[in-house]
Amino acid sequence: MDIFQPGDVVLLTFPFTDAVGQKRRPALVLIDTGDPDIVVARITSQPYSTAFDILLTHWQSADLLVPSTVRLHKVATLDKGLVNRRLGCLAADQ
Repeated sequence: MDIFQPGDVVLLTFPFTDAVGQKRRPALVLIDTGDPDIVVARITSQPYSTAFDILLTHWQSADLLVPSTVRLHKVATLDKGLVNRRLGCLAADQ
């Protein structure tokens, strides 16, 4: 079983909140306690300006293709089996 570190950026199959559909998208790992699940926050390329969005200034270091935003109010606990691959890691000052 893979172990992820807080700050890792992964590409995963993110289920929609209606539990009907899903979309492959990047996510920021927040917590991995060593069990089969991880806690992640959704990453989007869409510009948002809420108090819960964090613009990634070093998005290239996480191997993201475009400028991106972490949506801290879009958090999910997901099975690690949904992770397609690890993309990179955010810089410590991010």
